[in-house]
Amino acid sequence: MKKTQIITCFIAITSLINAQQNQTIEIAFPILNQYTNIRDINLATDSSEAYFTIQSPAGELSQIAFIKKTKNNWSKPQLLPCSDQYNYLEPFLSNDQKRLYFASDRPLNNSSTEKKDYDIWYLERQNKNQPWSQPINLGTPINTNQNEFYPTLANNNNLYFTLDSPSGLGKDDIYYARWNGTNYENPELLNQNINTTGYEFNAFISKNEDFLIYTKYNANDGLGSGDLYIAHKDKNGQWQTPKNLGEIINTKYMEYCPFYDQANQTLYFTSKRNNITPKQFKNTEEYQQYILQSHNGLSKIYKTKINLTE
Repeated sequence: MKKTQIITCFIAITSLINAQQNQTIEIAFPILNQYTNIRDINLATDSSEAYFTIQSPAGELSQIAFIKKTKNNWSKPQLLPCSDQYNYLEPFLSNDQKRLYFASDRPLNNSSTEKKDYDIWYLERQNKNQPWSQPINLGTPINTNQNEFYPTLANNNNLYFTLDSPSGLGKDDIYYARWNGTNYENPELLNQNINTTGYEFNAFISKNEDFLIYTKYNANDGLGSGDLYIAHKDKNGQWQTPKNLGEIINTKYMEYCPFYDQANQTLYFTSKRNNITPKQFKNTEEYQQYILQSHNGLSKIYKTKINLTE
């Protein structure tokens, strides 16, 4: 390894360690504690709206909902107008807030009621004050007869997503597709620093496409069943070895579905962390509030201040 590469790697690790020393983890959006499972979260660039997935307790039903901010107060959650008997999850809002990408098992057309494998779809609107269109399938070469999940886009519209394809390295792998200004080129499997023979999924790509946050499942250096990792690109545009985001973010439970608000240097993520302990309750209302709060072993959204751009 060249001296400059060693120095760059040392600086990245040192910055990450320093950032972790002053970290605190908070529940994000307490208004969402009324739901048992919140699978993921995505914020608009101007933080004026947020989209998230509400799941049934066992995860067999998924619907995307949203909240909007008015004078620093969040609105009551509402389901997307397209919500129906099919599953909708993992929303990603474009920078201009005119497209909302997501994964769904809805059929390709309204003439069928049979569920499809999961594809990447999107909604369109003229601006954030206008209604969303009906769902539009992203089509080939992105969607296949396999399952595509967790779409995220860089500023240049390059698309990163999860695919469980037999042609991949493992069970779930992370792919990206280059936007050529007109359409998407054939998806490419990220290198073996990112993908392994195991599970890699739920990748969030930074705006400048210079770092990637994602989940590795049951990794040798992991702290729990699924941990969040970060990987940076070198000067040649190649993905380097990922770093575990550490024991403050990761637990012995499952951490996944990252979203990074770069403007506010805030990492949002889903966790199944659990520290519920026995106690005495005054009434059923107090008991219900306690078991629905964060840190209850179910999927909840957390946030932490951390500078990942250094």
